[in-house]
Amino acid sequence: MLCLAPANAQHPSGQTPLSSSPEPSARSTLTPGPTEADAPPQPPSPEAPTAFWERANLLGDMSGLRTLLGNYGISLGLQNTVELFGNVSGGFKRGASGDGLTQFSIGLDAQKAFGWDGAIFNVSGFWIYGPNFSQGYLGNLQTASSIVAAPTVRLWELWFQQSLLGGRADVKVGLQSLDQEFMTSQGSSLFLNTMMGWPMLPSADLYAGGPAYPLSSLGVRLRWQPSDSVTVLGGVFQDNPPGGPFNDSGQLRGATRYGANFNLRTGALFIAEVQYAIDQSAEGDQDHGGGSGGYPGTYKLGAWFDTAKFPDQRFDTDGQSLAAPTSNGMPRFHRHNYSFYAVVDQTVWRPKSQSPQSLSLFVRPMVAPGDFNLINFSINAGATLKAPLPGRDKDALGIGFGIANVSPAARGLDQDTGFFSGGYVPVRGAETFIEATYQIQVAPWWQVQPAFQYYWMPGGGIANPNKPGQRVTNEAVFAVRTSVAF
Repeated sequence: MLCLAPANAQHPSGQTPLSSSPEPSARSTLTPGPTEADAPPQPPSPEAPTAFWERANLLGDMSGLRTLLGNYGISLGLQNTVELFGNVSGGFKRGASGDGLTQFSIGLDAQKAFGWDGAIFNVSGFWIYGPNFSQGYLGNLQTASSIVAAPTVRLWELWFQQSLLGGRADVKVGLQSLDQEFMTSQGSSLFLNTMMGWPMLPSADLYAGGPAYPLSSLGVRLRWQPSDSVTVLGGVFQDNPPGGPFNDSGQLRGATRYGANFNLRTGALFIAEVQYAIDQSAEGDQDHGGGSGGYPGTYKLGAWFDTAKFPDQRFDTDGQSLAAPTSNGMPRFHRHNYSFYAVVDQTVWRPKSQSPQSLSLFVRPMVAPGDFNLINFSINAGATLKAPLPGRDKDALGIGFGIANVSPAARGLDQDTGFFSGGYVPVRGAETFIEATYQIQVAPWWQVQPAFQYYWMPGGGIANPNKPGQRVTNEAVFAVRTSVAF
């Protein structure tokens, strides 16, 4: 079964329902295909449900094909997600549009296939279709849909992973998307907004948003688990998947359109993350969920460093404002870029240790230099409630928010532009959104998820091209998403 949540700058919702506790491992729980050397894909067991509304996939065992392939270590994944967004207030214009994403993957457990212990191969790709709702209707920074991207059919990930040290470590080599393992939050993965997946700060401050959905990069990732509670992740990757200029995402440039552009010229992106998990045992007393009498949680600290050159948001190579009539129009470049971040996923309430119901909180702040980046601070936070209604143990309810702060350098350019033009140029600040959503697990293979999003200061407070002399006003957006795993 394909369970996938890339989060890109954009990040599809996975088919796996929200867990009642944060994951202790490094990976997202919504990664496509096989992702763990110590947990390779398995064929359906003889006891697996076969009834239409109980099976894990819409097509079930496909007349025994999945079991047959599973016996040789091969797993197949196919999932389709369709969504509809509508803007009822503010923005560029009112209206609605739909989009979709078909995801496919093939995983190979080399132990079953030909006796290679601890080895896994994985390949995955997308068919992305439909218009960009945020671009056409909202003009916001923290885009509404996590699956929207330039329409195409694209290879996504293609990697080999080898387990080491008896499963305490592993190395992964090949095309990888960082949003599947780094900066992940179990709680934020429930939501539809893009930045609840791959955060706003790297989406704005890295080349083309970095190696995250719908893009990926060649790289090497190492993982080491020195104890049951501590995991260390580190890796080095291409920093610019499409290989173009900084302000050009280049999703459809040349071979990038099909996921086959292996740029090695811009720079290297180094990233490291330390994770600490508490009270992950499923056993516990009748008042708390954790094995030591507490509630499960995961705490992460991380940083990234990019060796490339990054353009200034305000000044040109002569030290003049880019808005000045005498500017040469060429931004000065800064050597290297970096960011620090933290992630907290913490369960704070569960009525009984065996109860499916639980309340969890999450928070993910990030900082970067403000003298040349567009975004110098972003944060996501919120709460998720599993099993919110009687008899709906697999459903999840969530409310969360995000803030993206436009940097002093970018605000300075706004001030300069207003000064030199003499016209109306609003100085950008912080954009804030809130999202409320309810994920309905209709069947193990089918989810339906309505959501509501509200945006304050869209784009940080940009001018409305359709209404001279005014900012884009606050936006109210309704949405519904449905996902089927085949």
